[in-house]
Amino acid sequence: MERFAWKAIVKDGMLEEYKKRHDNIWPELKQVLKEAGIKNYTIWNVGNELFGYFECERGVKFAEDYQAQSSVVDKWNEYMKDVMVMELDPQTGAQPKMQQVFFLE
Repeated sequence: MERFAWKAIVKDGMLEEYKKRHDNIWPELKQVLKEAGIKNYTIWNVGNELFGYFECERGVKFAEDYQAQSSVVDKWNEYMKDVMVMELDPQTGAQPKMQQVFFLE
């Protein structure tokens, strides 16, 4: 199982709105994430900084490719632009990969 981590910034004063939108995540987006093989998806924050982590049952490349082809993911990214700043990798359409520096199983 491959792991993936990303980071982003919540715009000033928008953390509660960010949380609210994730409390009401679209069912069709959940379905796309599941179809992409994503599980154990978690997002944390410290102040305005966000850190996300998920596991990819079918590999990171599959998950990236699957999301990049989804109009639902595109709509979600557009929906979230007013509350957060996240640079997407232009080649994959996904969050830039963070490099793992330590792992304890």
